[in-house]
Amino acid sequence: MRGLRLGLLLSLLAAAPAAAERSAVILATTTSTQDSGLLDVLVPLFEKKGGYTVKTIAVGTGQSLALGDRGEADVVLVHAPTLEREYLAKGTLVNRRLVMHNDFVLVGPPDDPAGIKGGKAAGAFGKIAERGSRFVSRGDNSGTHSKERALWKAAGIAPKGGWYVESGQGMGATLTIASEKGAYTLTDRATYLAFKKRIRLAILLEGDTPLLNIYHVMEVNPARHPKVNAAAGKAFADFMVSPEAQAVIRTFGVEKYGEPLFFPDAGKPEPGSEG
Repeated sequence: MRGLRLGLLLSLLAAAPAAAERSAVILATTTSTQDSGLLDVLVPLFEKKGGYTVKTIAVGTGQSLALGDRGEADVVLVHAPTLEREYLAKGTLVNRRLVMHNDFVLVGPPDDPAGIKGGKAAGAFGKIAERGSRFVSRGDNSGTHSKERALWKAAGIAPKGGWYVESGQGMGATLTIASEKGAYTLTDRATYLAFKKRIRLAILLEGDTPLLNIYHVMEVNPARHPKVNAAAGKAFADFMVSPEAQAVIRTFGVEKYGEPLFFPDAGKPEPGSEG
């Protein structure tokens, strides 16, 4: 009997870590969802509702997609539509669903040495390069970096030289560096508002169509990566497009910043193109 009890105890102890692992979901996401504080609200809500524990990896969108592609995450929340479609075509990521949008803004020193305020995005990037005004790029293959590259291309410029600095860091850190250097940078509006009181940068250009910033959630394909927690990944993705999460997104930021940081889009037509 004693041997049977010991064997049962050992089997239960061995099963406990496995059960805990099954209850965890690995989320790879862009830094803007973390830096803005949105995940600080949504993740506890999901954990309470679904009984899962979320392990968040907040990196650039390019890195998030790569983690999903390698089966090192269960679900991704990202904002680079063109890049996302490449992984969908590969079949490593599936079930891409629209979650929300906000926009990118071009920020810089309040005195605006390049004179970009109130213009169009491509023209503003052209002026920054022409005048050699310092610009800090994330340089990390994130969704923001992808958008920045598209805007330089639209301006007919391949940025290089001492005025162009790559931080290789997330959005919050890049904003801090740009502020310290008195430089321009491209940022999502949510992270800028979250950091506004800590930095000396003003919004100088906004509202141009190419600056639209769209977020999707995608699951990692268990047919390609059998070891991923497909059930947990799907549960998180389902939650992000649920009425409950969308209601949180709709009002997030209003109390603190006087305006929402994101706009919920689940079930709606795509609000535009990546530009």
